[in-house]
Amino acid sequence: MKTPVAATPSSNHLASMESSHPGVQTIYVNEFTDAVLDPTRPMLGPVQDGGYIIANTAPGCWGPMITPQLRGGHEVTKPVAVAGADVGDAIVIRIKEITITSKATSSGTDQPLEGRYLGDPFVAAKCPDCGAMNPPTKRDGIGKSAIRCANCGADATPFHISHGYTIAFDEQHTMGVTVDQPAADKMAHDAAHYAALPANSIQNSILTFAPHDLVGVPARLRPFLGQLGTTPGVAMPDSHNAGDFGMFLIGAPHELALTTEQLNQRTDGHMDIDAVRAGAILVCPVKTAGGGLYMGDMHAMQGDGEIAGHTCDVAGLVTLQVHLLKSLDIDGPILFPVVDDLPYLAKPFSGEEKSRARNIAKQQGLNDIEETLPISVIGTGGNLNVATDNGLVRAAKLLDMTVPEVRNRATIAGAIEIGRHPGVVQVTFHAPVEKLSACGLLPYAVEQYGDVDPV
Repeated sequence: MKTPVAATPSSNHLASMESSHPGVQTIYVNEFTDAVLDPTRPMLGPVQDGGYIIANTAPGCWGPMITPQLRGGHEVTKPVAVAGADVGDAIVIRIKEITITSKATSSGTDQPLEGRYLGDPFVAAKCPDCGAMNPPTKRDGIGKSAIRCANCGADATPFHISHGYTIAFDEQHTMGVTVDQPAADKMAHDAAHYAALPANSIQNSILTFAPHDLVGVPARLRPFLGQLGTTPGVAMPDSHNAGDFGMFLIGAPHELALTTEQLNQRTDGHMDIDAVRAGAILVCPVKTAGGGLYMGDMHAMQGDGEIAGHTCDVAGLVTLQVHLLKSLDIDGPILFPVVDDLPYLAKPFSGEEKSRARNIAKQQGLNDIEETLPISVIGTGGNLNVATDNGLVRAAKLLDMTVPEVRNRATIAGAIEIGRHPGVVQVTFHAPVEKLSACGLLPYAVEQYGDVDPV
């Protein structure tokens, strides 16, 4: 069994040149990984501090899941280095634009198929007939048996959809409606067109399966990125770059197995948090030289928790602006959502609310109230309890607080929100502005939520 090793600056040729390369202003990305994030592989770029990344992303989840050649649950963009990014820094990402390009997609709950994988159907697919690991495939017709091993012709997909649907979108990409079998079959015969698969994508479109268990169900669209982050410090499948899915790598029987200690090198880029959408600011840890910013797994919409395990995976166009934040040694992502995505108790206080609070404070003998702004710290783990504890500890370390203090703040001036079941949460709460200032994050909170009142 091959054990991945942590990257060093010398193992990344492009990143090791960054000290002498100022980076370019804009990088256009239309290349994808084989679903493994490997810090020893060359990155694109570097992009300069303050520069832009524009990418055409491929659908995540289901398409890669029925493409055994992809060794993870997604097909994400090739990572981009940020000039000057060293281990222990952070990369601030302003999500400028997210646009759906797919005309339709299919999704549903999954059923792994025994005998077609080694330990993990997302990572180590195996042809049930010839035994080839991660074999190339070809399409033969439509339906759940259409994806065949290119070596022997056997039905080779490691997953079926146990209950699924095909959904068509309007031209404005604001609404979708699930369709019946004739419409699903029509799309399946021209799946790459309806999915708008990027030219360099190798996935089989899930539209090929033509599921149609739900018919006539309308849904609003609000796209976001299920995958957005930095390259982990050790090679791992893209879909497993989080504390919940990552647990399946510990002691796994395939070549991408990790130890518990190595899993701590994850960067939690696979969040499936619906607030990671246009207008939000995301702060990501740097755990390998250059950072290696990647993205993918765009979803047309999702309810909190992604309780079906999957949602409407689409292709799209993404524009990001990146900034380097030196020496902010964080373990996982930090999010400043758009105001509409904040829970009620965590929304910024209005001037009128502050005035009433100051009146109460004065009546109780206080000189003033605490000035605060919202922040959302991401936690991940094997289940929601572990993920919550992880987020609380990360928030306490970031803001130099105790965990009990964070618990109290998140209870009376925030919330614990579920990003993905079983193990991604947001610990969202009002944080004191002096704490945000001390760690260098106050300018981003002010940008999102407005300036604080002068003392």
